[in-house]
Amino acid sequence: MTLKLLALPLAAAGVVALTVAPAALARSPAEPAAAAKAPARTQCFWTRQINNFASDDDRVVNVRVGVKDVYQFEMFGRCDEVDWAQGIAVRSRGSSYICSGLDAEIIAPSTLGPHRCPVRTVRKLSDDEIKALPKRARP
Repeated sequence: MTLKLLALPLAAAGVVALTVAPAALARSPAEPAAAAKAPARTQCFWTRQINNFASDDDRVVNVRVGVKDVYQFEMFGRCDEVDWAQGIAVRSRGSSYICSGLDAEIIAPSTLGPHRCPVRTVRKLSDDEIKALPKRARP
């Protein structure tokens, strides 16, 4: 008996949700066409395109991709000794294509062995941001 009583309000809530959702998603004709455009695609790259890296702290690593692009990797936490490392490895998860932080992991050598550093965010730097980087942080 109790099961039937709970099922009825849940079914009614589902009907209300189905009738409200299309109205909430509908746009008025007065909205600008720009709002209808899809968001810009995330800039992605292959791990094999990485040429160089630089870091001046233990939470951010900048990597040069190709000739002129620089991407900034921000770690979830500290990545010990990455700012002193002579070389690092960038491991991608799933495929060798990196589009977001969840796709990448940095492996930095340390005195205790390789240190794996999960990446939180990846973003492409503009030309002005690259110029503003300190010399030690510019790949």
